[in-house]
This record gives sequence, C-alpha cells and structure tokens, in this order.
Amino acid sequence: MIEVLSSSALATVQDPGRTGSLRWGVGTSGAMDKLALAAGNLMLGNDADAAAIEVPVFPFKLRFGEDCAFALTGADCAARLDAQPLMPWWAHQARAGQVLTLGLPQGGAQRGSRAMVCLAGGVDVPVVLGSRSTQLRGAFGGHEGRALRRGDVLRAAGAGRACATGFGLVPPALTLPLQVDGVPAVRVLPAAEYQGFEEASRAAFWAGEWKITAQSDRYGYRLAGEALRPLAAMEMRSHGIVPGVIQVPHSGQPIIQMRDAQPSGGYPKFGTVIEADLWRLGQAPIGSRIRFVETSWDEAVAALDEVQAWLDKVGRLVELHRSAPRKN
Repeated sequence: MIEVLSSSALATVQDPGRTGSLRWGVGTSGAMDKLALAAGNLMLGNDADAAAIEVPVFPFKLRFGEDCAFALTGADCAARLDAQPLMPWWAHQARAGQVLTLGLPQGGAQRGSRAMVCLAGGVDVPVVLGSRSTQLRGAFGGHEGRALRRGDVLRAAGAGRACATGFGLVPPALTLPLQVDGVPAVRVLPAAEYQGFEEASRAAFWAGEWKITAQSDRYGYRLAGEALRPLAAMEMRSHGIVPGVIQVPHSGQPIIQMRDAQPSGGYPKFGTVIEADLWRLGQAPIGSRIRFVETSWDEAVAALDEVQAWLDKVGRLVELHRSAPRKN
C-alpha cells in the first residue's frame, strides 16, 4: 500500500488509455507520456496495460506502507527516498515506511513536465470501460474518478513481489531527439481544413515558434504565436476528433487536443501531431516553446516503428539484467 502525502498536486492514476469508447462519447484519457509509462512497466515486469501515477505538479510525496519495487520515468524530478537521492529512469526498491519525494523537474533544455511513478504490478484500481485511467471530466476511473489528494491510499498489485532493481535506461529524449534550431519539435500531418488557410499562415505555422500558454492542461494545449487566418470564414458541424488534432478557433491561436480531449469538436482542423510524438508534447512544460515539422503518412508510420524499436530494445536490456548472475 502507498499513502499520498501531498495536496493539490493534480496527480492521477493513468494507464495507456481507454480505447474503443469514442463512439459512446468517452475520451481516451491515459498517460500524457505513454512512452514513459511503457518503459516503467517493462522495467518492473508489469503487464503493458498496468496503471501508474502521473505527477504534473511538484513537489509530490508518498509513503510506502510495505516493501515495493518502483520505477521513476518521465521528468527528472530530483527524487529522494527518505534522504537518499534517486536516479531518474531507474528501477528502485522501497521498504515499508520510506517516503518518496519528487522535487521540481530538472534538465535544462531536456526538462520534462510530468513524472511517472510506476509500481510493481501496477496501481490496483477498478477497470472501467476497459481502462484504469482517470477520466476527470466524467469523474470515473482511476481513484474515485478524481485527482489524488493527501491521505489517499492505493494498492500496488505486485507489492512484495521480487523484482530486479538497481538499473536504469537512457531517456528517450536523449536517444530519440527531435529539435529545430535548438527548440523541441513534434511532427504534424496536415489535416482536412489545412488548405482552407492563407498560404502565409500555413508557412508561418511551420516556420515559427509556438508558446504553450498557461491555459493548457490534459484536455488541450492552447498555443500563442502568429494567428492562423482562413481564406474565408469556416462554419462546421461538430465532428470526431482525437488526441493530437490541432484545431483553430476564431482567434487564430491553435489548440492541440490532448489525452482528456472531448471526442468531438467544430473548429477547423489544421493538422494532427503524429501518435509517435505525443509523448514529446506531453512532456513540454507550460510556458515553453515548440516547433512543428511537416511530415507524411509514411514518415509517421516509420516514426511509430522507431518508437517500438526503442521499446523492444528496452525489453531486451531489462531481460538481460534480470538474467544476469547476482553477487552474494
């Protein structure tokens, strides 16, 4: 068991996401950085759909009520177990009574914004519509359908289970870098209404930097930059959307739909951040700047293959560590 010792950290229980429910008006939810979640689960030998704690606001503290292996992935938060500093992207062992503290994210240009605390066996909460992810708007899933708060107690499904620990990974931000002129970037496919915008606006979208404003959260990222102007006013009926879709409201300032996005919307679709890069966007801090890189369908598929190849390599490295002889 673990006990949450922090208030107002907006931490939630998340797994890879709730698929297959869009037709009922239920969004996907899930980890903002699914790559960090997948890697943490691999390190602990968890099922691929195991849930973890996603932490976007710091400091964050929890107490282990029993011995439990855990992995820290995502943002480097200068973590400590009691007074002992911990490596990020590393598998650790906690003893009953120890307190895990996550501080402010570190890393300069590589700084992330969300940490994943993965527990042996995953966070044990009920499955709702095929997922353990918290759906904040619908107030279901996760732990009582809400963000965690001080005093909440969660169970690790594999607490006490023997796990290989004391090893770690090179973060994907270093092994799969993507920047333009030193600014973090994501790849985008032009969407249905792309050609309905002025040529100068289309050029500015790719050439400029875009600030992630304070009006950004798990539902969507509101950006600030040169306004995108349509050739003519576009009035559209609501239509299906998914995480990654970039919509342009009347202000001309784009909104990128994120994991808690509603499943429909009526604004014109300018582009879509490819699935392989959504983890990069999920780690972009509020107030930071990003660039967009135009890509093709074939390049988007190849990028997914690249991410899977990285995860396959992680799986092999973890297996090698588990099978290595231990010194007495």
